[in-house]
Amino acid sequence: MNDFWLYFQLGWQHIADLKGIDHILFVSALCLRYQVADWRRLLILVTAFTVGHSITLALSVLDMVSFSIRWIEFLIPVTICITAFSNGMIKSYHSAQKFPPIYFLALFFGLIHGLGFSNYLKSLLGKEEAIVPRLLAFNIGLEFGQLLIVAGVLLIGLIFVTLLQINRKTFLLFVSGGIFALAFQMVIERFHFL
Repeated sequence: MNDFWLYFQLGWQHIADLKGIDHILFVSALCLRYQVADWRRLLILVTAFTVGHSITLALSVLDMVSFSIRWIEFLIPVTICITAFSNGMIKSYHSAQKFPPIYFLALFFGLIHGLGFSNYLKSLLGKEEAIVPRLLAFNIGLEFGQLLIVAGVLLIGLIFVTLLQINRKTFLLFVSGGIFALAFQMVIERFHFL
């Protein structure tokens, strides 16, 4: 049971680590278009991302797939840029589609992010035999950390849009623009290492 809590803690600390801000930026960009009242749609979105990164995290840690870490580290900020840019394309906050395109983007981008998480987790696990319980604990920790970020984004949106009466589109464009700028800087920096 101690291993569970250790890997759970490592998982949520990894995603919420300010030194690795790319995780925070991606989850923030993904959730910015939603408000507290949209919790059901947000839950589907976050679940799509979770499914994606859980698949590649497990496959990579179990040595069933392998990709160049340099490419993954390059593609992660690319996914942030695309997600932040897509926020500027929103015409309506209430999609008539049951599964809007952002859900599929979240699932696909989750596959890329899972590969990024896996290198960190592989370095922790080494050649241990009990990988699956530790993998599960780490993944649950990641989800907990992700939910903390989602709650923070929703709270910030609530403060600015609802309490301070900032126009929702203006808030979305301003914050998404900042996220895009930070992620684009990462893209440029990481391109040199390819």
